[in-house]
Amino acid sequence: MSNTRHVPVMLQRCLDLLAPALEGSGEREAVVVDCTLGLGGHSEALLSRFPAVRLIALDRDPEALRLSAERLAPFGDRATLVHAVYDELPQVLDRLDVPRVQGVLFDLGVSSMQLDEADRGFAYAQDAPLDMRMDQTTGVSAAEVLNTYAPGELVRILRMYGEEKQAKRIVSAIVREREKEPFTTSARLVQLIRDALPQAAKRTGGNPAKRTFQALRIEVNGELSVLERAVPAAVGALDIGGRIAVLSYHSLEDRLVKQVLAAGAATTAPPGLPVVPEEYQPRLKLLTRGAELPTEEEVAENRRAAPARLRGAERIRKDVR
Repeated sequence: MSNTRHVPVMLQRCLDLLAPALEGSGEREAVVVDCTLGLGGHSEALLSRFPAVRLIALDRDPEALRLSAERLAPFGDRATLVHAVYDELPQVLDRLDVPRVQGVLFDLGVSSMQLDEADRGFAYAQDAPLDMRMDQTTGVSAAEVLNTYAPGELVRILRMYGEEKQAKRIVSAIVREREKEPFTTSARLVQLIRDALPQAAKRTGGNPAKRTFQALRIEVNGELSVLERAVPAAVGALDIGGRIAVLSYHSLEDRLVKQVLAAGAATTAPPGLPVVPEEYQPRLKLLTRGAELPTEEEVAENRRAAPARLRGAERIRKDVR
């Protein structure tokens, strides 16, 4: 499989956001963490643009690590690739004896490779085994979720993670069908969703299976609970003047990132204090006004950039214990 078709999303803007922290690190070696290595497009650009920087890159997908290792080989020992989920960042840094980092990048969601490799089961546009695990060596597959979860639990997942208004209708059909024969492939699920939805629901929002597939993927990979731990951990690892940039692809991710960054940028002092003591001062300064969107030109060139939302922040203060 070629790396050439992989176009990193909002690449230039991510590099510009992180640049002041990675260029201005003085005497010490600046360390940047790519928490979601994927096919290595952002990592390669970080190493190229900032020649003095050391990169630590995480991915839970062994195949992504293998392909990226080839791509980043020319950079030698400036790149350290680690098989880990991104909420394991504190343990990874501990193991590598890196107390603080100057930059962190998250590019959330499914990588191009996972979408493009039919047998991974992420894409609803092609028939494939219903897997959806980002790391196929561990955890339960999407088929197991569909075939074994209680109906109420499936409804909760579709509503919460897919924001699917027709969750009850879809789940009723799933439960009926799985009793006849367990689900194994994506095409059967897509057809079931098409048949279950009323005409009006099929006329808007692209492929009617999109929300169900998103919900299953988030459940299978524990994406939101991982992210809930990972973003605060990344903020905690930043040096003073260090920067974080996060690319999200749906409202649930973006909301979570927004909450963590906004909380870090707010004072925690009780209201009415004439002077805010040091321990209540904000730890972060927001670098984006709301979430930044890709340009029309970028979306025209790379349709996967369309839903992207970018937020950034700078660490301005230590934690005061």
